[in-house]
Amino acid sequence: MTKRVLTGITPSGTPHLGNYAGAIRPAVRASIQPDTDAFFFLADYHALIKCDDPQRVARSRLEIAATWLAAGLDPEKVTFYRQSDIPEILELSWMLTCVTGKGLMNRAHAYKAAVDQNNAKGVDPDDGVNMGLYSYPILMAADILMFNAHLVPVGRDQIQHIEMARDVAQRFNHMYGQGKDFFTLPYELIDESVATLPGLDGRKMSKSYDNTIPLFEGGEKLLQSTINRIVTDSKQPGEPKDTEGSHLFELFEVFSTPEQAAQFKAELHDGLGWGEAKKKLFERINTELSPMREKYNALMANPDQIEEILLVGAEKARRISVPLIAELRAAVGLRSPNQVPVSVAEKKEKVKTARFVSFRDEQGFQFRLFDAADNEVFLSLPFDDPKQAGQLIKQLQAGQYTISHIEDRYHVFVADMQVADLDQEQQARLKAALPSEI
Repeated sequence: MTKRVLTGITPSGTPHLGNYAGAIRPAVRASIQPDTDAFFFLADYHALIKCDDPQRVARSRLEIAATWLAAGLDPEKVTFYRQSDIPEILELSWMLTCVTGKGLMNRAHAYKAAVDQNNAKGVDPDDGVNMGLYSYPILMAADILMFNAHLVPVGRDQIQHIEMARDVAQRFNHMYGQGKDFFTLPYELIDESVATLPGLDGRKMSKSYDNTIPLFEGGEKLLQSTINRIVTDSKQPGEPKDTEGSHLFELFEVFSTPEQAAQFKAELHDGLGWGEAKKKLFERINTELSPMREKYNALMANPDQIEEILLVGAEKARRISVPLIAELRAAVGLRSPNQVPVSVAEKKEKVKTARFVSFRDEQGFQFRLFDAADNEVFLSLPFDDPKQAGQLIKQLQAGQYTISHIEDRYHVFVADMQVADLDQEQQARLKAALPSEI
């Protein structure tokens, strides 16, 4: 089965070596895997939340697009576009805003962190908080749901946003689907093998720490001079160097084969000087970056070529977004009067039905059943596979379940799989919410 994987990149600065090793390189490699339909986009509307310098945003859009293309992203094999070239995303974002509870947004990590900082300063909790920061998880949900992505590669700090997108999708499907799911429920893709690069001072490489190593900016000369600034201990040439906790060695490992890293480690243990070690690190990194840097410089010298690639990608993306937004418009009632005349007599009161909400926590993938009055009926057992949990939900919705009464507990089964353990009151509510057809 082909999986659609979607990755967004916010153009708010110049990419550095940590961005390349932690996001760009693994994503480009993943994009060429079989059975993968990869979508990559420049999240330039998101950039407006972080950056109010229009020149910087415009420059960053070019730099980041050129970086990804130079790193091997093939626009013939993936869908590569700018968020701002897909107007349907903003229209969907508003539709999703109208079904999203404020309480859900109040729990977003970025907003809570801003409020906590303001409280610590003794100022108004919402001081400096604009609506872009507050509601950007909804725009992120629109980015994902517009193209019905199955998987979204993110760091662990972004898992909450995928959970929010899933919750919003379920709400929309429940309110307007009438038996049809407009949106695929997305799940996060966490790659534990993705490198988190240390910066010059050993902390995580980040612009906020001013400890980054340039990727292409400044060419070989700046790359080498920056690597020479990596902080090391005071051991002299000839003295054995401990590679445990050495961020210089960590950087070398990320850009070398296991055999090359083992040899470098042995040389450090044998007394290789830090100056010579930095030279070897530069050569190792530059060997990988040099051909990409040449392509990057050629692209930056020809911005029209980048523009053409992005517009072709936008056209490909809109073959999906345009028909979907038309379908969603009809679903919410924004039909053209010429298409579907509706009289007052034809309007019917909407009947609420039971609904499921799935989520992931440390135990695995679980789901809750709510009745038509939005009262919780039960919480399922945890499952390892999200597809399995989704299939169980569909079978429960179809009434394909049985209940086994053992002592004072009621065990709910779908086929031979137990999905919940209920008390007497819960099993009565279950039967009322989802009558069994078995």
